[in-house]
Amino acid sequence: MREEYDIKSLAPRRNPYAARLKHQVTINLDNAAVEYFKDLSSDCGIPYQTLINLYLIDCAKNNRKINVSWK
Repeated sequence: MREEYDIKSLAPRRNPYAARLKHQVTINLDNAAVEYFKDLSSDCGIPYQTLINLYLIDCAKNNRKINVSWK
């Protein structure tokens, strides 16, 4: 390994995967929803936050709408 590297000759470049990066948000979820995904997570070995993200992506891709009626 070299003792010294010349990094001045390297031009900075943009991250080519920047469009794929995730956007961090804060949301409030019911304990039951979190527990459901945590249980599912332990069954399939995928982190629960990833499962929630995959579920939301599936809903968005398939244009699923929730039927909400207030009484």
